Amino acid sequence: MANALWDTRAISYQGCAVQVLFLVFFFDAEFSLLTVMSYDRYVAICKPLHYGSVLGSRACAQMAAAAWGSGFLNAVLHTATTFSLPLCHGNAVDQFFCEIPHILKLSCSDAYLREVWAILFSILLAFGCFVFIVLSYVQIFRAVLRMPSSQGRHKAFSTCLPHLVVTSLMISTSIFAYLKPLSLSSPSLDVVVTVLYTVVPPVANPLIYSLRNRELRDSIRTLLEYTHLQ
Repeated sequence: MANALWDTRAISYQGCAVQVLFLVFFFDAEFSLLTVMSYDRYVAICKPLHYGSVLGSRACAQMAAAAWGSGFLNAVLHTATTFSLPLCHGNAVDQFFCEIPHILKLSCSDAYLREVWAILFSILLAFGCFVFIVLSYVQIFRAVLRMPSSQGRHKAFSTCLPHLVVTSLMISTSIFAYLKPLSLSSPSLDVVVTVLYTVVPPVANPLIYSLRNRELRDSIRTLLEYTHLQ
């Protein structure tokens, strides 16, 4: 935002480090919270009678603290490892923000392998969260399909749909950003994909979840009808 206001593409070394720290922190914390929310949906639908005892206020606070704490520790690890490397291939990052893979391209030291191993470790943790989310929804869909009431099935699906949309959007764009074939890689495409997984999910979160609010839906419907009549 500051670069856009002052029409500059420069950023200080310290500012770049802070940017990486907050990017990794918020990304990891959001994905951890999405994992916790999948467990919340599982308990609410598959074990509704035990919801109050399993997911009380204390348990929710502990899981939220674990999500934010693990995100912060992971962010510190990646930031410290990345910015301990000597950079000898210039100081121009081919991205609109400081991103770890692009910073590693500027390093000329074999020590960058430490950050590569740290990234692989984070990918394994993220894959574990992904498997947990998938297994949770498998159990949820099995329970929903056994419901005799169509109204109950509709209510259960409406409860899960916002979380499922946000999670799918975040995972699919992240996978495409880092696992796409080299033949599809280009500076402009990298920027577009990066915007999709860093900007779109946080912006879409309040919109997707708030659409379950009846008053908001009625307001949007009234606004669209008014616009159509103009």
